[in-house]
Amino acid sequence: MLSLRLPIPIENTLITPPPKSNNKNTYNFSLSPYLHSSYSCNQANRFLTVTNVAIHNDGNSVGSADTVAEPFPEELNAEPLPKHVAVIMDGNGRWAKMKNLMPSAGHQAGAEALKNMVKLCASWGIKVLTVFAFSTDNWVRPKVEVDFLMSLFEKTINSEIDIFQREGIRISVIGDSSRLPKSLLRMIEYAEESTKENSKLQLIVAVSYSGKYDVAQACKSVAKKVKDGILDLEEINEDIIEKELETNCTEFPNPDLLIRTSGELRVSNFLLWQLAYTELYFNRALWPDFGKEEFVEALSSFQQRKRRFGGR
Repeated sequence: MLSLRLPIPIENTLITPPPKSNNKNTYNFSLSPYLHSSYSCNQANRFLTVTNVAIHNDGNSVGSADTVAEPFPEELNAEPLPKHVAVIMDGNGRWAKMKNLMPSAGHQAGAEALKNMVKLCASWGIKVLTVFAFSTDNWVRPKVEVDFLMSLFEKTINSEIDIFQREGIRISVIGDSSRLPKSLLRMIEYAEESTKENSKLQLIVAVSYSGKYDVAQACKSVAKKVKDGILDLEEINEDIIEKELETNCTEFPNPDLLIRTSGELRVSNFLLWQLAYTELYFNRALWPDFGKEEFVEALSSFQQRKRRFGGR
């Protein structure tokens, strides 16, 4: 059910309307890992301030200005493709550390990798892409890093909203919104409302999310319906609970394929209910380095699986 790109062969074995920026390029950052003059650093918090640049992986720009559809890979079959791909985007911090950059540079590079992934999914007919952007457990990180991430989420949505509308991409955000900044909440509300009729690809971003939280909030919702007389206790079943999970925002709530980068072999409290029959794929690449080639490998692995869902 899962595979990991490692030197040892373990394939197919079991292991898991707000104001818009006046400058459309303000958040299409360009950042060379080797040109330290491209960023300035606040000595008090040692965090990155980046302006007007574009991450380049393997010499190719993956900025949001590049919206040309990607041709379907010859290595893949048209069917079966996963309708829903989930991704644990792991390794931004390690990527930055390896390049002697601030952690925020890794997060920005990760945001650019996500833009590229969205483009690939939209081009190849995948219907839903769910990404783990920020866990409820991540609130324990240093405040300066958390603040940067919240700002990055908001700015990235703002910079991409026109592209989402033009390319038919719907955005949904799931998770515990009670701790999110009000400006980010306003941006999320605007983005969701503006793109709700789009159907080419649904991008679900999990922010302040955990699988345990999701199940708990679903149980609370079911319990309230019982208390209010809307639902009888005997009516509660798996389907009732599943309809209350936050992935009820999509037609395909359960991922067909989960990808985790950076070589870690765990699901880290992500979509715990929804992953019951998901195919798991692990890759050693750090998230900012996970591109087209790595995604094709993951999809190729998926196409070699036989999904039985408990049958023979």
